[in-house]
Amino acid sequence: MPQPPLNLSRPPSFSPPAAPRPAASNNNRSTSGSGPVANLPNRPDPVGELRFRVLLPGVDLGRFRECTGLAAEIECKDYNEGGVNDRVHKLPTRMKYPNLVLKRGVTYEDALLKWLWKTQRETHRIAVTVSLMGQDGEAVRSWSFAEAFPIKWTGPNMNAGSTTIATETLEIVHAGLQMQAGA
Repeated sequence: MPQPPLNLSRPPSFSPPAAPRPAASNNNRSTSGSGPVANLPNRPDPVGELRFRVLLPGVDLGRFRECTGLAAEIECKDYNEGGVNDRVHKLPTRMKYPNLVLKRGVTYEDALLKWLWKTQRETHRIAVTVSLMGQDGEAVRSWSFAEAFPIKWTGPNMNAGSTTIATETLEIVHAGLQMQAGA
């Protein structure tokens, strides 16, 4: 059975390709012109995670290489309603926060260990603030950890064949966090 010939003509709804776009300007955030994009606000670019500072009242902890534990999670409880077999209700219960973990290279400064030893004798809960810094040195966003105190310090791993920097880690427990933009 012979096949029908191929139809190479353009379909009725075909439109020729659009004209090439103009070259991008140096200011890729510009919203000049007309249309829906022109009505958008001029938003700043996201900042890198490499600039941050950790503040404790009355304690100079120095600089840190890494800070983890900036998270919050709402725990949910499953509720199986009788007669409703197509889903399970999810009910929010309480907020859950991981511990704040600070890592840095070992130096002559010993404020981390002093804070840990002091907590062993007398638990003094304080507010710890972590600020993400922009290129201009101003805080872009800050997180404040309420009623914080250290619970674990980990020293460096000693290895004669290693060329990595010796690091120490401090783990801090807290009662919750609050976020503040542009602090």
